Amino acid sequence: MFNHGIHGRHGIAALALIAGAALSFCVKAAEPVRGAYPILTTPYLADGAVDYDSLVREAEWADAAGVDGIIWPQSDDSVDLLTTDEKKRGMSALAEKSAAFRARLCLGVQGRDTAEMLALARYAETIATRHDPRIVFISRPADDCRTQEDLERYYDALAEVARRSVIIQTYNGDKCPAPTVELLVKLATRHPAIYGWIKEEVRDGFEANRRMKAELAAKPPLKTVFSAWGGWQWLYQSRRLGSEGVISERAALAPMLAEIWRLMEARDSTGALDAAYAKYLLAINLMQTVPGDLRGYQLVFFKEKGIFKTMVSRVCVDKENDPYKWRLDVLDVDEDVKAEIMRRCSVEGN
Repeated sequence: MFNHGIHGRHGIAALALIAGAALSFCVKAAEPVRGAYPILTTPYLADGAVDYDSLVREAEWADAAGVDGIIWPQSDDSVDLLTTDEKKRGMSALAEKSAAFRARLCLGVQGRDTAEMLALARYAETIATRHDPRIVFISRPADDCRTQEDLERYYDALAEVARRSVIIQTYNGDKCPAPTVELLVKLATRHPAIYGWIKEEVRDGFEANRRMKAELAAKPPLKTVFSAWGGWQWLYQSRRLGSEGVISERAALAPMLAEIWRLMEARDSTGALDAAYAKYLLAINLMQTVPGDLRGYQLVFFKEKGIFKTMVSRVCVDKENDPYKWRLDVLDVDEDVKAEIMRRCSVEGN
């Protein structure tokens, strides 16, 4: 079987090295999918083109902050307002760097319909295979899903393409139903290597908690249930329900997310977790007072840090009737607002 000069003591040593490398690869690829997974905010150039260099710098900054995963494209600023080619280019730029990250890269593969999702998933599989075996996927329901049967066909189709873990995001607007807990369990049973990771994000917070209890009771085949919706309920859901991380577009707060998760894992009882989470709530409250919703205060933060070049956004013109049509918007805030944002969002060493 071995006819390439692998003989005797040296051959055995060589084989041991190969086996060790293979074992290392398997261990690295099998790391659990859980923890703090911020979604990157998409940076734009002055003309509205995606700033891929800044996107990579944002990912590198979040990785250095100690988070467990980095997700893109997943928020509305990328899922709805980018072309398929723009998403592919950003995925490639991140995948080329991700093998050097401590954090796991998670690529968003979803679409207006199953065909668009599959095009992205096939591309993401290609670059994940080429660059980084730890890459995982996340996918919200397609825009055209209207029934549980639609959702089941959609996720079955994705399982035919994906060769890695896929986090199911349960929410995609009010027109699309959330997959039932029963369907999530069915998919994880049918495709155990692909499904079982859940971003629980139904709009009603009390309903999200009810669903989360049921999902956590269904382990296995379900594996990890992430908190979502900005982490407003993260402390409660972790401490009282058992969620194992958070997924939200809060990349500017990556150091806070990493610290909160570290304290959760340590089952902190000193009050440090409460204090860290209170600071986080103070920071995310900025979306209520700074223009730009999720993006506004983060644009200021990343621009002040020298990570983004502009505070430009693509803004949906009519989300209810045409979520893909956009115009350009440039955020402008005064120095006092900037100072308050930097005060709330910064932590020691950040």
